[in-house]
Amino acid sequence: MDGRVLPVLVGPTGHPPKTYRIPVPDAAGGSPTVLVYRRVPRGHSRRLGLPQGWKYTYDPEGKATDGKLKWPWSKPDADPDATPDRKPDDTDG
Repeated sequence: MDGRVLPVLVGPTGHPPKTYRIPVPDAAGGSPTVLVYRRVPRGHSRRLGLPQGWKYTYDPEGKATDGKLKWPWSKPDADPDATPDRKPDDTDG
């Protein structure tokens, strides 16, 4: 995002990656901030509806969903702030 041009590795189908993660160093020397960009179609052809190119849009949530398959019978992702289902009288000992 600073004007440099980087080579883009394409997969076996010739498409660029679905997500780009760009680490941005902190000016104060802290941990870098990771910006996530997702690939979306630039437009579609009229007749067949095929994508005519790709562009990347910023994803403010930046969830890591690109490595997992989402099957209809899969359980939804757990909320990281949620506690596991426990009974009030359960003990850890």
